[in-house]
Amino acid sequence: MTFPLFALNTVLFPGCMLDLQIFEARYLDMISRCMRQGEGFGVVCIVDGQEAGEAAGQFSSIGCEARICDFQQQANGLLGIRVEGGRRFKVRDAQVLADQLTVAAVDWLEEPAEQPLGSEHADLLALLEALAEHPLVAALGMTGGVSSQAALANQLAYLLPLAPEQKLQLLELDMPQARLTQLQVWLDQMQGENGAAQ
Repeated sequence: MTFPLFALNTVLFPGCMLDLQIFEARYLDMISRCMRQGEGFGVVCIVDGQEAGEAAGQFSSIGCEARICDFQQQANGLLGIRVEGGRRFKVRDAQVLADQLTVAAVDWLEEPAEQPLGSEHADLLALLEALAEHPLVAALGMTGGVSSQAALANQLAYLLPLAPEQKLQLLELDMPQARLTQLQVWLDQMQGENGAAQ
């Protein structure tokens, strides 16, 4: 099956919430079709190009399914939707339609069985709970209350101010423990840089 893609300057992770304003005809049509058929669409990160106008020249080969969970007409007249990240996928074959909407054949990536959090994750869990208190995060309904390694890794990867390339590197990792380990490495590096700057 062909799957519609929404190329953005962001990386969506499973279980994470994203608010979007829809104003281009290609995406309004796409959202209308998705809602009628009860299906989602794919979010991929732009590597080269821009969000509006012509289809992005280049985007990530790994993306995340976006499932529409709420929508409303906004004060500025635009359609606002809230999506939740679903399954990860790999783009196999993409094409741009006449209306500049990109569609692709995708392979769904397998997720490992849920693994519980251990005492070694306490610092990362505390960091997520601190991030969840930020008004913008709270407004998305992301409360930080997680119980699995996958949820902790995905929410931290999504919320931390990492470069898109780093977020994509995390999304490509199949094992949540590997994501958590890489996040800890980067956090240690950041703390080291901050300590050296003081």
